[in-house]
Amino acid sequence: MTEDLATKLSRPVPRYTSYPTAPHFHPGIDQAQYASWLEALPASAQLSLYLHLPFCDRLCWFCGCHTKQVNRYSPITAYLEALAAEIGQVGCMVGTRPVTAVHWGGGSPSLLEPDDIAATSSLLREAFHFADVVEFSVELDPNDMAPEKYGAWAAAGLTRASIGVQDFDPRVQAAINRIQTYEQTRHVVESVRAVGVRSLNIDMLYGLPHQTVAGAAQTARQVASLRPERVALFGYAHVPWMKKHQAMIDEQALPDTTERFRQSQAAAAELLANGYERIGFDHFALPHDRLALASHAGRLRRNFQGYTADQHDALIGLGASAIGRLPQGYVQNVVSTHEYQRRAMSGAGAIERGVTLTRDDQVRGHAIERLLCDFSLDLAALRATFGPDADPVVEDAAAIAMTDEHGLVQLLPGKLEVTERGRPFVRTIAAGLDAYLQVGNARYSKAV
Repeated sequence: MTEDLATKLSRPVPRYTSYPTAPHFHPGIDQAQYASWLEALPASAQLSLYLHLPFCDRLCWFCGCHTKQVNRYSPITAYLEALAAEIGQVGCMVGTRPVTAVHWGGGSPSLLEPDDIAATSSLLREAFHFADVVEFSVELDPNDMAPEKYGAWAAAGLTRASIGVQDFDPRVQAAINRIQTYEQTRHVVESVRAVGVRSLNIDMLYGLPHQTVAGAAQTARQVASLRPERVALFGYAHVPWMKKHQAMIDEQALPDTTERFRQSQAAAAELLANGYERIGFDHFALPHDRLALASHAGRLRRNFQGYTADQHDALIGLGASAIGRLPQGYVQNVVSTHEYQRRAMSGAGAIERGVTLTRDDQVRGHAIERLLCDFSLDLAALRATFGPDADPVVEDAAAIAMTDEHGLVQLLPGKLEVTERGRPFVRTIAAGLDAYLQVGNARYSKAV
């Protein structure tokens, strides 16, 4: 029955790492608006920094990130000069507001040479006021790692490494242009732990070409044997209209919706059997990890990296295409690396678009986040926080319950609760609160 539901409920919907979602950002938000939002932050506001390195030494065909392939290091050197300029500019605007988290993403930050890791990290600490304890995470591609890089990242303050695996089946790896053995991955895990890094995340994908239920389960067992503190189990989003390189993937080799669902459930079952707890709809963590503790305490959050325990007041995006989130709204830097470098080096600022949050956006964004993090929405608390502005969302929540034909939710006194049966489909449920979903021509990946 649940597999039948997967087919019925697999319509395209957002992943809700923001609300409104990125397709609804517009060019009406500029650098001046961003500067005013930063200035309005309370002096005690906690900041999280995201740095984007949009380069890889090979392009994985499944990738949905803003990145490009480079065969020389010189484009990275030029880009880092622009990034340093933006760091200095934004650092001046935020002043002494404390930074409590740093995340490097891409692309492949692991392409950086040790000297550049050290220089950029030092510049961050000079430009921003780092708190006594800072969570410092970086995405590592095992194919880029060399012995001297582990010590460089550790010296920069690394506290958590995130390693992409996707699937260990050689046939699947060949079909997505990502060759990476289990032994190679294990070596990186051991090397990261050897330099004192105590937290690891591993990313897996289901729904890949030539992937099977048995193969997804086997990869999950192998991942669990490495004992990362966290595992993210994402569904491959086939969006070749957005990412042209995904056209290299043979669509005939992609599993159908039922098979995708079986793969996700088989991989999840292996992780649960190996002591991991389910966090939200696509993350897993060992019981002692901060993500699990935040989930237990009702403090789980969601941002562009997925589920997080980060309790920041503002997310500052640095680098081409990077997105920031402030209480007033979202901002995004220009995507083109050439244009980003020109703007950053000129001092003009890199903001290209964004969106100002309306009161309704704030209510709906909060409600969607709580549904995706807690699998429930406390309607009484929503009214207590937002007053009469919560009424339309409360009405929509009731409508979701009244039109539910599949036992996905139940409306309890003062609460909308997602049932166990409904949890795999929580994105589709949350879409019932999205006022923008039918507006514009945005296209999304399937919910299952």
